[in-house]
Amino acid sequence: MARLAGRLTPGVQDPGRATVLELFFDLVFVFALTRISARAFEDLALEPGGATGWSPVTGGAKTLLLLLALWVVWQHTAWTTSRYDPYHAGLQLVVIITLVCAMVMGVAIPRAFTTTGFAFATAYVVAQLSRPLILLAFGTPERRLKCRTVITFTATGVLWIVGAALPTTPRVLLWSGALGVEYVTGRLGYPVPGLGRSVVSQWEIGGRHLAERYQQFFLIALGETILVAGLSYSDAPYPAAQTVAFALALAVSILLWRIYVQRAGQILAEAVASARRPASIGRSAADTHLVMVIGLTATAIGYDLTIQHPLDEPEIAWIVMILGGPVVFLLGRARFEYEVFNRVSPSRWIAALGLALSLPLLLHRSPLSAEILVVGVLGAVALDDARRARKGPPEAAAPPF
Repeated sequence: MARLAGRLTPGVQDPGRATVLELFFDLVFVFALTRISARAFEDLALEPGGATGWSPVTGGAKTLLLLLALWVVWQHTAWTTSRYDPYHAGLQLVVIITLVCAMVMGVAIPRAFTTTGFAFATAYVVAQLSRPLILLAFGTPERRLKCRTVITFTATGVLWIVGAALPTTPRVLLWSGALGVEYVTGRLGYPVPGLGRSVVSQWEIGGRHLAERYQQFFLIALGETILVAGLSYSDAPYPAAQTVAFALALAVSILLWRIYVQRAGQILAEAVASARRPASIGRSAADTHLVMVIGLTATAIGYDLTIQHPLDEPEIAWIVMILGGPVVFLLGRARFEYEVFNRVSPSRWIAALGLALSLPLLLHRSPLSAEILVVGVLGAVALDDARRARKGPPEAAAPPF
């Protein structure tokens, strides 16, 4: 499998399991996601009496922007290692450069809209531009595609760098615009006048490898929720209420894992392999996993709030985080089920709707009460999954793509 020279040819074979270097690369994102959670407390003004006006909304939007940038870097790298030989020297160089850039982005996240914006933007642009340039240098038959991506990321890179030199509001606007352009052009096959565009659904990918990478990133985000809960509880003097909050946080993480893996999370690779257009389900699953990761990130913030202030009078933003994280996860998980089985279990949307409708009822209850409700609702979903699994043989993948 090892290939230290020669051309990079897409679609030769499915690389299968992730390499050790890719797993090492993932560790950087564990750190980066903890920085996302840490800055959320500052931007969302989550101390008692601290949430005023639109500050929770604007702060949350800025944090979400940084999370999306991290996801884009990880996702593009995962697609690259799933389309080419991940043991090739060129691919390993791509992963190493992206690893360093992601680490810089993670370090810069807490002050990305003040003093470290230039570091964050530069690391992002280097990660996005170095990938197609290295592929071109090592030789790939998809030269026109890589040239189009270089042109696209050069244009959006200007927005990232210029935005880093501006005050907060125009910086947010330029960075959001750059991400939006990258997302839209990626879905359209990176069209460039005179160079054409690609049909993404016809791309050849290593389906099993890509499916495993998505599962691994989900586990990264889930592990980050446990890390946040552990760090928050270890700072506490261990009174009964905080101990209960910590136990509830662990229960929620276990239930989120159980709901994810039953059963779509187990057979995503089979769904990609059996799809008529594997690249289409791979692209759709990317968006779905992003939604679930956003939900897990909000859930981690809810853990910290519940452990630090289990019986306090809550801010609205607190309850939104505690309930909203699981709601977003369940919505993403419902879409995931559709991608794998071409159907959605009613328990997903009923649970999400129930949690959302309970928000007004919990605005004057303690954070601990909200977390107890989350455990109960997720537990009901997990039990329904287990009941359905016992009724017959394991369900086979039936992707709609």
